[in-house]
Amino acid sequence: MSNSHVQTRVDAANRILFTGGGSAGHVTVNLALIPQFLSDGWEVEYIGSETGIERELIASSLPIPYYPIATGKLRRYLSKDNIKDPFRVIKGVTQAYRHIRARRPDVVFSKGGFVSVPVVIGAWLNRVPVVLHESDLTPGLANKIASRFAVGICTTFPETEAYIGGGKCHYVGPVLREEIGMGGAERGLAFSGFSDGGLSGDRKPVILVMGGSLGSMSINTAVRQALPELTQRFRVVHLCGRGHLDPAADNPDYRQFEYIDKELPDLLAMSDLIVSRAGSNSLFEFLSLKKPMLLIPLTKQQSRGDQLLNAASFERSGYAKVLQEERLDAAQLVRAVADLYSDKESYIRRMGDTPIGDARGRLQRLIVQAAGKEAEG
Repeated sequence: MSNSHVQTRVDAANRILFTGGGSAGHVTVNLALIPQFLSDGWEVEYIGSETGIERELIASSLPIPYYPIATGKLRRYLSKDNIKDPFRVIKGVTQAYRHIRARRPDVVFSKGGFVSVPVVIGAWLNRVPVVLHESDLTPGLANKIASRFAVGICTTFPETEAYIGGGKCHYVGPVLREEIGMGGAERGLAFSGFSDGGLSGDRKPVILVMGGSLGSMSINTAVRQALPELTQRFRVVHLCGRGHLDPAADNPDYRQFEYIDKELPDLLAMSDLIVSRAGSNSLFEFLSLKKPMLLIPLTKQQSRGDQLLNAASFERSGYAKVLQEERLDAAQLVRAVADLYSDKESYIRRMGDTPIGDARGRLQRLIVQAAGKEAEG
């Protein structure tokens, strides 16, 4: 059992409901917490969207009931869907309210994303305490709305409290999945078909490219255009997103996958460099593994700017090099990767000087306290 395990005084009525989705980043913390609650004897359920990535991730990873509800996107911009989506949100609130009223969980834990808002409101209407988690430096719109109905908001960055206020914030630090540190480099090389040469010093170093759970067209294009130069020095494993495989990208030192789940710890273990977006959960996982990273954050036109702030924070700390998407092309990518690799030992040293701590244990204790259950140890 990991050091973050929290023993709780359990009876048959102890029940927790998790929610969150829309992207893998809105599920990762839930995947880290749920096994601990199951181990402690809690009944665990999940409410998510009908078609979101959370449904697949939960079904493939955990033996818990999953209840889908209607959801609508909460937009800050004009769209014809803004007319329809409020009705989907109202339907989702009704569905969540009825489920929570019937099941009476002791506490609801929300990781955020648009699907979480109806669940949080449904819990509040049933007077069930809600604990939120915000991974990014600044809160998203869903968590801003949901925070009004929560008894506590747990944060990854200490600076986040300044953007929320209200005296509800608890800084816990990064919550990491236990399995992320259990990867095997040899298994990763074998899975990728790069096992010839094994871990010997004369093998080509490996770059792992991650464009997010849905992939990134700009990163995919730049990587594939840069392959002739990159593969002179590196091997490249590319997680390109569903529907974005390119059969024409044929190179003996290049492997592409739409999405990886169970094998991801092995791919991380074998990788010498990471090229990635700048979602908070992923960044702290790379930090814990001491992987030098080149970050290409989403622009303000593509997002609310949270990844720009995350990336800037990691660059200031000396953990990452940042390449803005506006400057991204094959030549800039090759240059940035070469610079990162030439200075990789300095990045590794700085990451090694940073303690991660037991955020998962702190977060679990706060959830247990909100549920009105006492924790021991």
